[in-house]
Amino acid sequence: MAHFAKISEQNKVLFVTPLEDKYCLDENGNFSETVGQAYLQKHNNWPSHLWIQTSYNTDENKHSSGDNSKAFRGNFAGIGLDWDPVNQIFWKPQPFPSWTKDIATASWLCPAGPKPEITEEMSNNIQHWKWDEATTSWVVVTNEPA
Repeated sequence: MAHFAKISEQNKVLFVTPLEDKYCLDENGNFSETVGQAYLQKHNNWPSHLWIQTSYNTDENKHSSGDNSKAFRGNFAGIGLDWDPVNQIFWKPQPFPSWTKDIATASWLCPAGPKPEITEEMSNNIQHWKWDEATTSWVVVTNEPA
């Protein structure tokens, strides 16, 4: 089963639909994204170039099978994601303005590195890490008791 994202002219994902493989086969019986796009245009009245194939099994350029050579277009498309036609990646929303794209992992990089681990002391004090965009750093925040 193939999946296709319907995108806007501004490269925003509007909708994702499954499509049986039989509607994506060329005259030689080979799978073809172009054939699927033409089928979707004909049956959905939306231009073929705005239907982009996506992989249900891909997240942050990793394939759920463990065989990352099968990873396709960075992330499974979802409503509101951005399509990057240059890098052929569906991008999740940018978490913060200071975070940058990592093409290799199809994810956003924090300028201060990954979120630190919660220490035992933090856990005992009901604390966690939170990103502070003003200082572009991870800061410790104390949870309010329930």
